[in-house]
Amino acid sequence: MSKQYQNLMSQLDRLHRHNRQGSYRTRARYYEAMQRFCRFLADRYRLERLANIAPKHLVAYAAFLQDAGKAPSTIKTDLAAIRFYHDRMDHPRYELPGNELLALPRRSFLGVDRTWSPAEFSRMLSYALELGREDIITVLHLGRYMALRIHECYRLDTAAAARALREDALTVKGKGGLVRTVPLPPILVPRLQRHLAEIPRGHKLFVPDGVPTHQAIQELQAFIRVHRAFAQDPDSTRPMTFHGLRHTCAAQWYRESIQAGRTPYEARLAVSRLLGHGRDDVTRIYLASEKGGVRHDEAAHLL
Repeated sequence: MSKQYQNLMSQLDRLHRHNRQGSYRTRARYYEAMQRFCRFLADRYRLERLANIAPKHLVAYAAFLQDAGKAPSTIKTDLAAIRFYHDRMDHPRYELPGNELLALPRRSFLGVDRTWSPAEFSRMLSYALELGREDIITVLHLGRYMALRIHECYRLDTAAAARALREDALTVKGKGGLVRTVPLPPILVPRLQRHLAEIPRGHKLFVPDGVPTHQAIQELQAFIRVHRAFAQDPDSTRPMTFHGLRHTCAAQWYRESIQAGRTPYEARLAVSRLLGHGRDDVTRIYLASEKGGVRHDEAAHLL
């Protein structure tokens, strides 16, 4: 381990210790990415101070990652991690360039259609009902009708559920610490009322006492894996995962916005807010079933 790498890691660790932004997983992912960048800086440039990171270092590292065959999404996440820590440095010497100056390959706007059909959703609910798993039924509803991520579902407690019933909306702290408010659909009102009647105040809705949250999440994922071969439409090639319910809900929100008279761009913007992010390219990935939420005659104007 070189002296330069040790110096850079010492500086990185100080920044990391004082960072409270983002989820635990995001912080860990960014730290690992920055650790790799520190090794690159030490090996190739013998750099000793993070504050001296320059545009040339970022350009060279982006090219290094491309040459290594890394996916565009991975490269962009790594570069986001570098900028994240750079923004937290005292008096950095240089301003770092944006991705548009790094000649990065563009991620496709159109993703894979991951939506569930109404029949697939109904069949999966019936399997949960046969097992008496009211918790799984409600979590599936939260994904399908409110586009909650799986971790967001399992963080819900009785206080959040009671507040949602009072306000007809659920306030969610999501990825990256972003807070959003999602209207509570009528179909979820009796389901939340049911859990509040059964679960003591102050407890999580879907995580039994003494059970780690990640174990409860894995149990739901295992349930979907076991039953999707029977629940999936016979002619479907779509991947059937819990996250697909978020895609399904996004597609429904988009269609409702279009029917309400919004333009495709306005509809995507409304959907992005409900999903808990502000990036149009990510919203288009969620709307793969809707042709990305953009007409061909509009695409030339947007790109």
